[in-house]
Amino acid sequence: MTWLPRSATRLLAAAATGLMVLVAAGQASAQSMIRDTEIEGIIRGWADPVFVAMGLNPSDIEVLLVNDNDLNAFATRGRIMGVNTGLILRTKNPSELLGVMAHEAGHIKNRHTLRDGAQNAGKQPMFMTMALGALAIAAGAPDAGVALLGSSQYFGTLGALHYMQSQEGEADLTGARALERAGETGAGLVSFFENFRSQEVFSDARRYPYFRSHPLSSQRIESMRRFVQEQPHYSHRDSSERMAQHALILAKIHAFMDPPNQTLRSYPSTDTSLPGRYARAIAWYRDGQTDRALMAVDELIAGDETNPYFQELKGQVLFEEGRPVEAVVAHREAVRLAPDAPLLRVNLAHALIETNDPANLDEAISQLKHATVAEKDNTMAWRLLSQAYASKGMEGEARLASAELYFAAGAEKEAVQFALRARSMLQPTSIEWRRAMDIVLASGATPADIQDLDRRDALRRPATLN
Repeated sequence: MTWLPRSATRLLAAAATGLMVLVAAGQASAQSMIRDTEIEGIIRGWADPVFVAMGLNPSDIEVLLVNDNDLNAFATRGRIMGVNTGLILRTKNPSELLGVMAHEAGHIKNRHTLRDGAQNAGKQPMFMTMALGALAIAAGAPDAGVALLGSSQYFGTLGALHYMQSQEGEADLTGARALERAGETGAGLVSFFENFRSQEVFSDARRYPYFRSHPLSSQRIESMRRFVQEQPHYSHRDSSERMAQHALILAKIHAFMDPPNQTLRSYPSTDTSLPGRYARAIAWYRDGQTDRALMAVDELIAGDETNPYFQELKGQVLFEEGRPVEAVVAHREAVRLAPDAPLLRVNLAHALIETNDPANLDEAISQLKHATVAEKDNTMAWRLLSQAYASKGMEGEARLASAELYFAAGAEKEAVQFALRARSMLQPTSIEWRRAMDIVLASGATPADIQDLDRRDALRRPATLN
């Protein structure tokens, strides 16, 4: 499991247009993202058929795991969905988590994240109340006018809240219908909201972030319940396989996020389940008990030699223990077992680079190229690629990889600077040279600007030589 500030966080901040998105995205934009191929694969395996049933292309939906213990989830521009680890840990079964994701996908499908509707709905009654207050003052009723002016923000909030509740109802219905078409039950969405029914009587300060941005009411829950109970798949329940996957997700998140001693109390040695053994292996690794952790991981591998994530964990333990040569063996096996997982290739490349063996650099570069084709916004992969190229003395390619890193992170100025440096070092008209040009032009520069830059560079060079 890796924590990193995904470049998508810049999109979240830019996407905060409506009141719902402003609250939700604002929470996530300051948080780091968790990347875990195993957890992402399980969740996408559940959710992608629901996205398809909703008429969405799963490849267009980016699901982010947010490293935050608050109960929250959100949808924002760019068809980005965020789910806090705190929300995942509070779900009792896969259907509840899938229900929340279906609801958020409903916002995306209904384009709620692209509107300023909540703000506009709040402005109209607020301005009307302010106008009435001004008229009252002008008519000789200053006390009434001041009262109206003072309450204008209150009426604006009520207008925005009503609009948000309308959007929530639409997203509920869209999500529930998609769940049914995908052969899933909507009972999980109802039970998740039912578990937090008491939130509506809490003060705003005590509400979970999710229910500040997704207003909850008894009427909304009952409307949802009536609808899903009428559906043919209402009685469908999670399979034992899915329940085991859900338990594994919870164990892995707890093991990586909770203090090791707490994990070991939650998953004692008497717990011989796979999630329990997995959690203890991670806890021992995080507690610095390397030998014990490796022994536990080896036992997991012996029980399932086809599981790439056990190999990934072994490689991570060895790498962070300062044993990159041994880590390479485990990470290489993880890639062999799951060749389509870009994060596993990044792990392997990182270990190869850290061996400080020049003979390993070409393989590292190859792995990173595969990873960046699959995930063009993976800043870690671009950083490592720049490092590998620099170690080989390929300065133009190294600077281009740095330009890609900044471009993926949304740092346009730095991306252009490195792209221009790369351009002067790369073979003209080569694929790499053209990519450097693409980055420069994407900043808004024109071919004429580039020609002017070339002329100024040519004028400077003779002076430098003298």
